[in-house]
Amino acid sequence: MTDSRLLVKISNAASRLRHKDIVGIIAQGRRGLGAEREGSQTWGKAGPKERREMIQKEVRQREEELRRARAVGQGVQGAWTKWEGVRERRIAWKELFREPLKTTFLLKSVYDLLPTAVNLKRWGKTDEDRCVLCGKKGNLSHILSSCQVALSRGRYTWRHNQVLKVIVNALEEVRAENKGRPGKRFQPISFVKEGEKVKNIEKRHRDQPGIMSTAHDWVIQADIGKQLEFPKDIITTNLRPDIIMYSRRTKQLVLIELTVPWEDRVEEAQERKLQKYQELVTSCRERGWKTRNCPVEVGCRGFIAESMWRTLGFLGVVGKKRRDLTRKITETTQEASYWVWKQRESN
Repeated sequence: MTDSRLLVKISNAASRLRHKDIVGIIAQGRRGLGAEREGSQTWGKAGPKERREMIQKEVRQREEELRRARAVGQGVQGAWTKWEGVRERRIAWKELFREPLKTTFLLKSVYDLLPTAVNLKRWGKTDEDRCVLCGKKGNLSHILSSCQVALSRGRYTWRHNQVLKVIVNALEEVRAENKGRPGKRFQPISFVKEGEKVKNIEKRHRDQPGIMSTAHDWVIQADIGKQLEFPKDIITTNLRPDIIMYSRRTKQLVLIELTVPWEDRVEEAQERKLQKYQELVTSCRERGWKTRNCPVEVGCRGFIAESMWRTLGFLGVVGKKRRDLTRKITETTQEASYWVWKQRESN
């Protein structure tokens, strides 16, 4: 980048920051009006060091906006801009050097640059764009999540169970940590009292114990290898969620259903699983059980859905533990999908 272009970017960033002072702070997300005012830095009151940092941040944000705007118009390679309900993922330098092949697979899968049958035909390398296993259109979505032959071979189920095991092991650790401790009151929503500072609410929310800290007799069962049987003293049903957690003493029941879909279909998977277990949830509540249905998703390329992040916090996996767990879930999913990719032509 030439010096003149850099100076223009800096000048434009300073102009936008001055304009923000005039417009004022705009509320974002679901936080109330005025929630963003405390601790926010304004251009007019900032010193030289703060202004440099603000300009750097503004330039980065502007470049990201331009990058996304270009990606939206790129069709296939920009499909990731349409993902809803998926958390942003950052790749550290150590990942690039530690496992370059898997990182290459991730980047090419996100931008749809892998040598699928559809891409090979588009690039003029072959005349056929059909899946070798089932004969349907062989794009990346089909290979990683929709091929009926791969499904019948148990490849998608194997990937699903690999991720499920990681989640179950983490929940067992949380249960062991809470065993023997006095039960705590669980409050899922922290309301801001009149005159209370927002930062105090944020700290209180971080310190909020998860639902597993409310009882000492939690039982965790996972449907790995079709071994789960719904407790008949709760209800009789043929449905088998991936994980059920229950406390008979407090009559609490949590259903967790994991899906590993194509990232474009995360929201669709969430709605489908909510509807699937709605009748079961209603029946359990009518029997006096405080029941919560928690469908969770992780994209088949390893992108964590917001539902997964929220559910882990609800269960008591927070802070560094939640970040470490989601990273492990991401790596496990990515490795499993890489294996599915390598088996794309194997009967």
